[in-house]
Amino acid sequence: MPIIYLSPSTQESNLYVTGTGSEEYWMNRLADAMIPYLNSCGIRYTRNTPDMTAASSIRQANQGWYDFYLALHSNAAGAGNYGGVRGIIAFYYPTSTQGQRAAQIFVNNLREIYPLPDKVTTRSTTTLGEVRDSKFPAVLLELGYHDNYEDARWIETHLTEIAQNLVLSLTDFFGIPFIWPTNPWEGTVRVSGTLNLRSRPNTSASVLTSIPGGAMVRVYGQYGDWYVVRYGDYVGYAAAQYIS
Repeated sequence: MPIIYLSPSTQESNLYVTGTGSEEYWMNRLADAMIPYLNSCGIRYTRNTPDMTAASSIRQANQGWYDFYLALHSNAAGAGNYGGVRGIIAFYYPTSTQGQRAAQIFVNNLREIYPLPDKVTTRSTTTLGEVRDSKFPAVLLELGYHDNYEDARWIETHLTEIAQNLVLSLTDFFGIPFIWPTNPWEGTVRVSGTLNLRSRPNTSASVLTSIPGGAMVRVYGQYGDWYVVRYGDYVGYAAAQYIS
């Protein structure tokens, strides 16, 4: 199952024009809203912390192994045009084929929920460290302008919808089903031998590990006849009929 590095902004000095918080605050709220959807879709994650920086987030990610690096930010037009710009930008490194593919997926989906879809674009960059220096395919999302009142309010009032949309894009990128979350629950494996935990919801998918009968698993969601479950450090799909 895929694993991502999730890097919400640590820029606490970038204040929202609405007076309700900072870029760091709202991007961490967005990351919080993504977690149930990441779990239900079987996407594992490591997340930075607000006391880190972009540079230390990159260093932490590069010390491990991830399938994708996702940075969450909001933008600002700056001096001379404060509050006068709107839009979403998905940044990627110009030589990263997978980064560019992911950026386009994010843009295609975000156009469905952002009020000005023609202002949702991709852009290559060599200056943003979180896409330039990551060892893995990376996208940095500027999810609207926090110095523009309409954009700031859109972020603040649509956190759940944006979170759903971003995780949908990740499932599109990884080629796995999008699964709506339910309240996680503890299940017991009801087999006499072992139950295969698979990388995809079909019997021909690779086996991540075998779960012994009687073992406890945490169930995050259901796709057809399959549950998305965690067993120890493993997350994958297990046949629902054998878990109660």
